[in-house]
Amino acid sequence: MALKKNKQTNNPSEAAGDRSRGVVSLAIIPDGNRRWAKKRLLPAAAGHLEGANNFKRTIRAASDRGIRYLTFYAFSTENWKRSEQEVMALMKIFMDFMENFINKPDDEGRRVRVRIIGERDNLSERLLEDINRIENITKDNDGITVNVCISYGSRDEITSSVRKICEKCADGSLDPKDIDEKMIAGGLFAPDTPDPDLIIRTSGEQRLSNFLLWQAAYSEFYFADCYWPDFDDKELDRALDEFARRKRRFGA
Repeated sequence: MALKKNKQTNNPSEAAGDRSRGVVSLAIIPDGNRRWAKKRLLPAAAGHLEGANNFKRTIRAASDRGIRYLTFYAFSTENWKRSEQEVMALMKIFMDFMENFINKPDDEGRRVRVRIIGERDNLSERLLEDINRIENITKDNDGITVNVCISYGSRDEITSSVRKICEKCADGSLDPKDIDEKMIAGGLFAPDTPDPDLIIRTSGEQRLSNFLLWQAAYSEFYFADCYWPDFDDKELDRALDEFARRKRRFGA
């Protein structure tokens, strides 16, 4: 069944409906794939593969709950330091993930829009081709927007935005006195994605690890004790229920 469009409203949380508990934009740090595999005496690649399968399940669950934006921290700039074997396995999983969406972009009528966020210089030509294809195929879809952060680091993202502003100041097209928060935010990798209402991290770790540092200024956090491959609909609902019980003050 296709996701019904929300009625027009000035309140984004209200637009998302009761199923989302007020979460319009959700971000997830899917941590614990390797530990999940180690616990089962499996290679790290097996944990990453099961984690990739859980991306698909979580996209469906978030969409069905009325969440409009979902951002995954799939591969950080620091992850390039892992063994060549593990990095290659992850890149293969990413390509399979892309090709799955290319072959079935509507995901059972949910009309998912997929975007890949991050620095692309280190990505293979084949992966870049898949990225371009999936973004073009899904760009007009009006369901949930899924941002997959690959080769992403928030400090790099902020630096990139500031660099663009500096270039405008240098060529005289921008007065430094006109620089404001909105301008910096507009130079980030996905400026049309609302700041996350809720950020979930699995595996019990409690840190951001260079993820959405600018966007997370007023986000709520939920730390799930389970490893990412075990994060299911019930865990998602627990996080959404916890969010609904909190009173957001946005620094006031």
